[in-house]
Parts: sequence; structure tokens; C-alpha cells
Amino acid sequence: MNVTVTPSAEKFIKRLLRFDGGPGSGFRLAVTPGGCSGLAAQFSVEAAPLKGDAVFEVNGIKLFLPAESRLLLDGVTIDFAETATQSGFVFHDPKQKACGSGQHTH
Repeated sequence: MNVTVTPSAEKFIKRLLRFDGGPGSGFRLAVTPGGCSGLAAQFSVEAAPLKGDAVFEVNGIKLFLPAESRLLLDGVTIDFAETATQSGFVFHDPKQKACGSGQHTH
């Protein structure tokens, strides 16, 4: 599986793990289709992977990903945005068309 975590997302995840997790804990990311970016995310810090989760290590972070997440996140860049209006994960999926205009240009 090929997933990229940006430095801002990495910083956020590491902060959560430091505050909420013990040694060996990981960041569980469950994504489902939906939302404008094409993906909606639920996340939690877990002491161990749940049944069916696969463990991936990215930049020293343990990611616990259920089967559907592994399919949806393959090739995706996980970013974290903190703005005045929103704070959360942003998924950049090269396979996903951008929201908005219906025109396709070459």
C-alpha cells in the first residue's frame, strides 16, 4: 500500500499519540466514501490494532487501517489543515476528481 503523510498531518498524529497513547499505541484511521474530498474520516488512538486492521508504519507513526481504509487510501496523501473555518484531515487523491465545476479540461 502506498500512502503519504504530510508533515502537518504527521505533527498532528504524533501529538495525539503522545497525549492519548501509551508505548506501542497507534493511530487508527477509518475512512469511508463521502464528503467533498471524496473521503470522510474517523480516527482514534488505540493501544493495539482492532480485528481486521493492518499495521503500517509511516515516518515512525503506526497506522492501524481497516480493510476499507486500505483500499480507499492507496495512493492518497493525508494532509492536515487548520484554518479559521475548519480543522481536520484533508485527503489528496489523484484518482478523485475535484469538486465543483463540471467542466473537464485537457
